[in-house]
Amino acid sequence: MSLVLVSGRSGSGKSVALNAMEDHGYFCVDNLPVSLLPALLEKVHHNHADIAVAIDARNAAEELAQFDQIFDQLKAEFRQPHIVFIDADENTLLKRYSETRRRHPLTDEGMSLNEAIDRERERLSSIAMRADLLIDTTNMSSNALRELIQQRVLSHRKNSVDILFESFGYKNGVPVDADYVFDARCLPNPYWDLQLRPFSGKDEAIQAFFQNQDRASEFIWQVRVFLETWLPRFEQDNRSYLTIAIGCTGGQHRSVYVAEQLAAYFRQTHPQTQVRHRDLRS
Repeated sequence: MSLVLVSGRSGSGKSVALNAMEDHGYFCVDNLPVSLLPALLEKVHHNHADIAVAIDARNAAEELAQFDQIFDQLKAEFRQPHIVFIDADENTLLKRYSETRRRHPLTDEGMSLNEAIDRERERLSSIAMRADLLIDTTNMSSNALRELIQQRVLSHRKNSVDILFESFGYKNGVPVDADYVFDARCLPNPYWDLQLRPFSGKDEAIQAFFQNQDRASEFIWQVRVFLETWLPRFEQDNRSYLTIAIGCTGGQHRSVYVAEQLAAYFRQTHPQTQVRHRDLRS
């Protein structure tokens, strides 16, 4: 039996994630009171079903206050549960609510929408702190979120850290859901070669450029050594997901090349290793 707890602020995409898991055969329960979670699992675990449960701020405050105690109990009685926490920045959540005209669950307590979104973050902080996987949907479509859930959660192998190498451009901000961030702006930039500028780090021309750069080889080697040193510690700690972000100025050349090279290397020992290019132009 696999147990996945899905949480996050309202409007972040929890329903999309839960629907994707239901389509994949998970037994899904939305808006379950925290105190009922042990009873639910006791009821269904004999069926060996994969279970996904959404727990969020629709729970009463006194229910959420029990989460740490109940989660520790689940860890002792069941196979290591996973927590997926989905979020977005405040402006995005406000925009989504204005577009859908839905009511925020905490506005019933006399708060404004802005106050409710901020208070929701506080109420869910203990769950977010325990999350195995953080997903920021600020710039993500529903289809992209479904695809990410498919890649990182539904295809996750037991007893193996699921690794994602994500390239990005610093001009668009650092990914907030990354576990490690490495800055590749110290490498030579093919952008300044007008013949290379139209290509990306996935193209042969850029790959040939970096293969002649000792600094690029050394950078990749040192990141590899760091990760190879610490990956076993993550696995010993039952860590399920690890996101490594590689950044350059625009997210087109250096970060893409480095992310591709690292993913290819670690895929040999961790077949579920994936690569994502956040800012790469299609």
